[in-house]
Amino acid sequence: MSGYARWASGVLGVALMGVGVTLVVGTGDMGSVAVWLAGAIVLHDGLIAPLVLGAGLLWGGTRARGPVRGPVRGRVRGSVRGRVRGPVRGAFTVAGCLTMVALPVLLRPGTPANSSVLPLDYVRGWLLSLGAVVVVTGAVIGVRVLRRGQRLRS
Repeated sequence: MSGYARWASGVLGVALMGVGVTLVVGTGDMGSVAVWLAGAIVLHDGLIAPLVLGAGLLWGGTRARGPVRGPVRGRVRGSVRGRVRGPVRGAFTVAGCLTMVALPVLLRPGTPANSSVLPLDYVRGWLLSLGAVVVVTGAVIGVRVLRRGQRLRS
């Protein structure tokens, strides 16, 4: 990413944080927002981060096994497994985040008294989102494996 794009995304992020703070202050419910933020920090640091780190260690450690020296400037190229590991880790991370966002709706028992509160089929939406993550991950892995095959042939 170029320097201008980083600055632009940073400015946009700060502006959106300002909008969020304005909306929270406007509701006047700062106590429940503080409790929610504290819960999010505890959930992340106590559950999500250890699970992601443990899964990463179980998945294959810190580097690709069996690296082969590439012909270009002594770079090290990993095996197919090494090229697949990153997208799979990313997919697990995205799937975990999607699940955490959807968890309150997924665990809500029964139908709400007011049908306009949860008007959509959120389980279906969550499953479709996870399916999209799987499809995109498969496409990324496919492109990486095909590129590697083309490089090895040439």
